[in-house]
Amino acid sequence: MQSGIGHLPGGCQMKMGLYCVLVLCLLPCWAISYKQGDNVSLYVNKVGPYHNPQETYHYYTLPVCRPEKVHHKSLSLGEVLDGDRMAESLYNIRFREPTEKKVLCQLSLSEKQVDQLREAIEELYYFEFVLDDIPIWGFVGYMEESGFLPHSHKVGLWTHLDFNIEYNGDSVIFANVSVKDVKPVPLEEGGGAVGGVGVGGGGLTVTHTYSVHWFESPLPHARRAERLRDYSFFPKTLEIHWLSIINSLVLVVLLLGFVIIILMRVLKNDFARYNVEEDGGGDDLDQGDNGWKIIHTDVFRFPPYKTLLCAVLGVGAQFLTLATGIIVMALLGMFNVHRHGAINSAAIVLYALTSCVSGYVSCSFYTQIHGQRWVWNIILTSSLFSAPLFLTWSVVNSVHWWSGSTQALPATTVLLLLGAWVLVGFPLTVIGGIVGKNRAGNFQAPCRTRNIPRQIPTQPWYKHTAVHMAIGGFLPFSAISVELYYIFATVWGREHYTLYGILLCVFAILLSVGACISVALTYFLLSGEDYRWWWRSVLSTGSTGLFIFVYSVFYYRNRSSMSGLVQSAEFFGYSLLTALVFSLMLGTVSFWASLAFIRYIYRSLKMD
Repeated sequence: MQSGIGHLPGGCQMKMGLYCVLVLCLLPCWAISYKQGDNVSLYVNKVGPYHNPQETYHYYTLPVCRPEKVHHKSLSLGEVLDGDRMAESLYNIRFREPTEKKVLCQLSLSEKQVDQLREAIEELYYFEFVLDDIPIWGFVGYMEESGFLPHSHKVGLWTHLDFNIEYNGDSVIFANVSVKDVKPVPLEEGGGAVGGVGVGGGGLTVTHTYSVHWFESPLPHARRAERLRDYSFFPKTLEIHWLSIINSLVLVVLLLGFVIIILMRVLKNDFARYNVEEDGGGDDLDQGDNGWKIIHTDVFRFPPYKTLLCAVLGVGAQFLTLATGIIVMALLGMFNVHRHGAINSAAIVLYALTSCVSGYVSCSFYTQIHGQRWVWNIILTSSLFSAPLFLTWSVVNSVHWWSGSTQALPATTVLLLLGAWVLVGFPLTVIGGIVGKNRAGNFQAPCRTRNIPRQIPTQPWYKHTAVHMAIGGFLPFSAISVELYYIFATVWGREHYTLYGILLCVFAILLSVGACISVALTYFLLSGEDYRWWWRSVLSTGSTGLFIFVYSVFYYRNRSSMSGLVQSAEFFGYSLLTALVFSLMLGTVSFWASLAFIRYIYRSLKMD
């Protein structure tokens, strides 16, 4: 319904960017105390198609009851990023004072406005209100399709809402809206209506009313999040899935055990064979030997594109730190379900603060492998992810802005985010890079490297890069495929993810599988006398990101009902960024695992 929803009037422009406080979402949700008769503010927020969670519009873009002058609530950064645009409403709710069928307003709708409402109802538009940080959801209207011959198509508008609010002592515990005993006002094609409302010239006159009912709850305010999680306006898909996780865990343990045992047995035989002549020189052994031993003078030859490799390792280390920090904060209970967009705010803060990690890791390793252009290395590190992020955001935000969606960020918020990167993220990257450069030691290589590289023999097809990427990407993906569905249902749905303990286990499994598979593939590569392992180790398990993106396409087509340009641009744009993040993280883990493995096996050889 892009053409049916316009932009807000100039008087309703929101100046919220300067009021975004980054740490607000990380603070505990303090209870607001009410006395009987105190006003309980109800904010209207947004509306949108039921099957497109990220396609949302301001509630007042629909022809509904609204005050003469709209006042918006100051929002946190996470709420703005989440598409929230809360504004004051005409609802007058008093604490513990019931209300029965109170008139909210009377509207005279034009034919165009009736068509706009009908279009919204046919697209299953739902609304979101917020009362005491509690989201309240309901559908704008009612639609019924029945029969084939004759075909029946009925569209109705809900003009009465029943608010059911639960309280405990002097605080609000839960709230929802009901239309159980209410009949919708039918909207006929062409602007007409039936049911005691005024009709004239294709227009419609409706009277909006509401009731408020109060119920005492045994839950204390500290546990009111449990009540929200039990509520089922949206379908529940995040059930406890311990069995699936245990199944994946068992398979992963068997896989890792198999790889480790096989590698240890093979390495034991290799060591016994290579160390037969303890007093022989390395050059003498090269003449009659083969396998990974013979390339000991080339295995630590520095790779091409050193700057890009170090930037990948730096940004990958940054995202490993960021992901671990987010999961740990979630386990500590720092993200309250009543704090809209809390994880968004935390992710932005941590991304800016962990920029020093990327600069340190990248520049330190770049100096160790004799890189000279360390300034260019820092610039590439700082832009390796931020540049694709800005490009993707520009496209997605432009689509939201064109459609009038609340997901389009205000200019003040854009400036705030840009300032966070320019004033915090980039300077910390530079500082980390300088510290890493100055503290970098020598590259620890157990073997000397010859000046002239050894010729690499022709490799069989199963040792080519594409085959290693397919194997190294599929196995880590299979380890997280079960959990990936629940993560997608959270990010691209309306679920509240609370199983952070399981998420931590799956994250650890993913990194472990990636490291072990990378070590195994690196060993097979070296056994073929191919010493080009540097980039191969990054690409092997880094290709997991490709499998995740393919899964996202599968999820979009077969596991969701999303559609339209706005939702599709959001989904595929940020799915690409997610795949990039996983590629960087797993590529970094696999590289360091392969480097540690290679140092171990060559240090164990008895060579001069």
